[in-house]
Amino acid sequence: MIRARTLTDARQQSHSNAELNWWIFMRISGLILVFLILGHIYMTFIQVSESDATFDAVVAKLTNPAWKFYDWLILLLAMLHGVNGARYSIEDYVRSRPNRAWVKGIFYTVCAVIFLLGTVGLFSI
Repeated sequence: MIRARTLTDARQQSHSNAELNWWIFMRISGLILVFLILGHIYMTFIQVSESDATFDAVVAKLTNPAWKFYDWLILLLAMLHGVNGARYSIEDYVRSRPNRAWVKGIFYTVCAVIFLLGTVGLFSI
C-alpha cells in the first residue's frame, strides 16, 4: 500500500477515523519533536559548557518540574511516534493475522515497559 502524502489522500485511504487521526498525529508530533529536540540539544550541549555538564548539574536541572515535564513530553511523543511508525511496518511485513497479533502484542508490551521505566527514572530524581 502506498502511504498517503496529503490529508485528502489519507481520508480516501483510511479505513477508520482512528487511522486518519494517527496519520495526522504523525505529522504534528514529528514537527513538535523537531523543535523539542532542537531545544533540548541547545540547552544541554550548546548553552552549557563541557566542564559544567556533570551528573550533579543534570540532577539540579531536573529538580525543576518544568524540565521534568519537558523531558517527559519528548519521551512520550517520541515513543508514540516511533511505536506508530513500527506498527505501520508490522502491518506491511507480517502477513498472517495471528502472527501480526502476537508481534504487536509483544512489541506494545516491550514499549510500555520502556516508557514506564523512562517515566519512573525521570520522576524519581
